[in-house]
Amino acid sequence: MVIEQVGQWSASIGPTRVVFGAGALNDLGRLARDLGGTGALLVTDAGLRAAGHAGRAERSLAGAGLRVSAFDGVAENPTTRHVEEGARFALPLGIDLIVGLGGGSAMDCARGINFLLTQGGRMEDFWGTNRAVRPMLASIGVPTTAGTGSEAQSYALIEQDDSRLKMACGDEKARFRIAILDPDLTATTPPRVAAAAGMDAISHAVESFVSTRRNPLSSLFAREAWRLLSSSLSRALGDPSDQTSRERMLLGAHLAGAAIEASMLGAAHACANPLTSRYGVPHGEAVLLMLPHVVRFNEPVAGPLYADLMGETTAASAGDLADHLVDLRRMAGLRSRLRDAGVAAASLPSLAVEASEQWTAGFNPRPVTRQDLQVLYETAY
Repeated sequence: MVIEQVGQWSASIGPTRVVFGAGALNDLGRLARDLGGTGALLVTDAGLRAAGHAGRAERSLAGAGLRVSAFDGVAENPTTRHVEEGARFALPLGIDLIVGLGGGSAMDCARGINFLLTQGGRMEDFWGTNRAVRPMLASIGVPTTAGTGSEAQSYALIEQDDSRLKMACGDEKARFRIAILDPDLTATTPPRVAAAAGMDAISHAVESFVSTRRNPLSSLFAREAWRLLSSSLSRALGDPSDQTSRERMLLGAHLAGAAIEASMLGAAHACANPLTSRYGVPHGEAVLLMLPHVVRFNEPVAGPLYADLMGETTAASAGDLADHLVDLRRMAGLRSRLRDAGVAAASLPSLAVEASEQWTAGFNPRPVTRQDLQVLYETAY
């Protein structure tokens, strides 16, 4: 798979129809109507309301004859409380379609609301895979950052409000029927958010490519995602008006999300989740604090795969990739050490315990123990 011409197009990747192109958000209403929608719930956040994107989505939906209600109470790293509030808001509205507009948080929250509206119960009831017993509402994902690739996935990542434990709640019925990729929406992303999101997308390509569940399909997605992302991030951050770079970043992030859906992630994400939950380190930045060290740790078993991902000969090493990731992180202006992110040295052992309990740790190409994770934290400190 090599994608050079982007422009405007529509295709299907698995069960999700992908609609790509500048201005594609204007087609939201028509696409929602094609899915049979008559009453839509728009799940978004206050920042996107202020940026005008939520209003554009509402006008498109209303213009196609749909009743529109908006829940904009989404916060970064949504918890069970946010999902429950959204479900309570939507319950009396008689909606038959959900639109998630925003970064991964908005789309995760939209999926979580879909679970509760159609299945009842609590998010904990759907922790795992394919636990929904009834049909779910048709849904559309519209990313506004080139980062998580959540619109390509079937899992909602929701934190327990009390413990801050991140739950992966997935079901094939929860996948977005349509993903709208409109690069115009990423032009207003704040620079630091764009940097963290872009590095998160790059980490998805790197970790999914070497996951123990990798396969020809996930490798195809991850390799093309890496090519698009690694060659475009610097230009996209340096000049947000560069339309071509933003198109490549948005498409690369989507393909990296599809690679996760077809395989899995690894130890860098396992280490990142506790950093976000306990210290508020933005997810993409947390992953890139750990990823170069994880790549070096994995070299004994994944060195040739990393070289293959970079398109180099087998003489290239995992160290070369790790160094390249460090260079990209520096270019993006992200922090390079855990101590710079406010992480306390005394917390590293307990962070390692939490990381060992993360589901992604089990898919790392080199088996990783709690002791290994603590050494990774210490190295990153």
